[in-house]
Amino acid sequence: MKRPIAIDLFAGCGGMSLGLEAAGFDIAAAVELDPIHTLVHHFNFPYGASICKNISELNPQDLLQALKNKKIDREIDLIAGGPPCQGFSHMGKRQLDDPRNTLIFEYLRIIKTIKPKYFLFENVPGIASGQHQKFLTELIIEFENIGYSIQKPIAILNASHYGAPQNRKRLILIGSRLDVNPAAYPPQTHLDINTRATCEQAIGDLSTHPPYHKNDPGIPASQLNYAGLRTHFALQPSGEFNLCHQRQIGPLVYGHIGSNHTQKSSDRFQTTPLGTVETISRFFKLSPHGQCNTLRAGTTSDKGAYTAPRPIHYGAPRCITVREAARLHTFPDWFRFHNTIWHGFREIGNAVVPLLAKALGCEIIKAMGLNPQEFKTYTLSPQDETLLGYNMAQASKYWNIPDNVIPKRKRSISTP
Repeated sequence: MKRPIAIDLFAGCGGMSLGLEAAGFDIAAAVELDPIHTLVHHFNFPYGASICKNISELNPQDLLQALKNKKIDREIDLIAGGPPCQGFSHMGKRQLDDPRNTLIFEYLRIIKTIKPKYFLFENVPGIASGQHQKFLTELIIEFENIGYSIQKPIAILNASHYGAPQNRKRLILIGSRLDVNPAAYPPQTHLDINTRATCEQAIGDLSTHPPYHKNDPGIPASQLNYAGLRTHFALQPSGEFNLCHQRQIGPLVYGHIGSNHTQKSSDRFQTTPLGTVETISRFFKLSPHGQCNTLRAGTTSDKGAYTAPRPIHYGAPRCITVREAARLHTFPDWFRFHNTIWHGFREIGNAVVPLLAKALGCEIIKAMGLNPQEFKTYTLSPQDETLLGYNMAQASKYWNIPDNVIPKRKRSISTP
């Protein structure tokens, strides 16, 4: 049986794509504005069409042609995407005139033209409250006007209720074309707090390996313990990711890189109680038996390129590494990120939690009447690892776009 196909808009590094592939979808195309993140997505999902473009400038017919160039010429089963959410987030200023808010209607435009059987819309809970709620109401009405039923009541889902060791809430819209069987929200599998995944279950085996700081030689997978929750993170797709295609990778796990801290900072981290916020840095210290707080991306280059506060490790006086953040976000160890700490954490912080995306994808496949056990997996071609180290200029050149698509980092000029 052919696997259903999905398009991922605002794809980032591929959290939604990964979860959908784990559910049984093939990622036919991905659209992402940031050249570096598009490269990372392309590295992890080389079989689909990768498009580095502002969605407001994207012609849907060009998107369909990109699929045909990949020998994909059939009806689209699913379009998923989460437009940038800073304009809706409670963490921001919640400005109604934030230009990023209009991107939800660009998402609508793509749905209206391509008319997939189903769509998934993901955003922060803030879109459903206050004055911003009008955007959500208008969007639902527009979706209904173009021939989709929206699963109601609208749900805000917590990734920790779906097996992730992280408290991360997201508003999800599920749209079903009127001529198909409607899809429903996935049942919560870890609602009881005693059944939820914990930080130690996710990253405990990495604790005996000191973080790398300059170079990343990788950790031999044979030195890690893929038991319990960590079964899902093994280098060979397994557990929740057993329907993912096989990537040709070596025996090493990359991304266990972290920051150098001053002795003063390390001392503060050491004395901070588990499950509390360190008073000066405002970093949250993980508890081994609890869940991670919501991992965030930090500011963009034009805002100074500041990394978001990263949690403090529960057993060492340091912040977590990129690979530990990936585990807490439920990315398996075979999934790769940009080699730098800043880009790596931004990619994870912006991503949909893959296990939540999988739960959503499974419900859509169920509504389609398909049996995932009949889906085939295959081995993908090996990819060029140098792509994971490209800077913005190199990545822009790769996609043949101007290198100012992403605003340049603002730097202050000091006077003598």
